[in-house]
Formats: sequence, structure tokens, C-alpha cells
Amino acid sequence: MEELEQQVPAEVKLIVTEEMRSYIYETTKWARFLSIIGFILSAFLIIGSFGIGAAISANPSMLAQLGPLAGAGGIAITIFYLVLALMYFYPSLLLFRFSNKGKQGVLFGDQESLNDAMLNIKSLFKFWGIFTIVIMILYFLFVMLFAANMAIK
Repeated sequence: MEELEQQVPAEVKLIVTEEMRSYIYETTKWARFLSIIGFILSAFLIIGSFGIGAAISANPSMLAQLGPLAGAGGIAITIFYLVLALMYFYPSLLLFRFSNKGKQGVLFGDQESLNDAMLNIKSLFKFWGIFTIVIMILYFLFVMLFAANMAIK
């Protein structure tokens, strides 16, 4: 057991090659593009959320078309779209931060900026991983509820 503890490797230093720097630089360009598109979609969702909520609240025939969701009304639809906008905004923000910090780190050889860029990309993947797990659980619950409902009838 003591042998394993004594064989702790020395500090590992990674080298960022020119090829890797070019890959990171090109990735930051695409990340910036995707983040700006995400910001625009978030803005459209926010604007649309108030418009849809107001239209549903003002028009009873539109409210009747929602079927079982009609009880929620326009406010619930507005809140749903605002949450959806937030779900687009946060990953777009992480991508934008990655783009800025990654570009600065590559162009100026700034290790701290490159570390921050990797932190943002890690947070982005963590967000999408947790979001995916939640969606999978919700799908499973909906299937189970549907099956239980069919078994009852």
C-alpha cells in the first residue's frame, strides 16, 4: 500500500501545440456564432412569450383551442416561454464566454483565459448533461403514466 502512495507521479504539464491552438481558435469562432444565434432566439422567445400570453388572455376562442391546457391560461404560457428563453440564454452565455476567453487565451498565450474558457465549456456540457438526464426521466414518467392510464381503462 505504501508503494502505491510513494509512486505519485510528478505534476503533469500539458503542452498546447500550434495545431491545437488553431483548433481552439476556429472553435471559438463557431462558438461565437452559435451564442449570438442563441441570444437572438432567446430575445424572440421573450418577446413572443408576452405576445402569446396577451393574445391568449384576450381571445377566449384561442384559449378554448388549448384544450386541457386552457385552465393554465395566458400567464402559464408566458411563464413557460420565459423558462424556455432562459434555457436558451444560459448555454448561449457559456458559449459566448468560452468564445471570448478562448480567443484571448490562444491569441495572447494567456493561460488564465484559456483556463476560464475550458471552465465555461465544462459548465456548458454539465448543463446539457443534467438537462438530458431530466428530460429522459420526464419521458420515462410520461410513458409510465400513459401505461398506467391505459391499464385503468
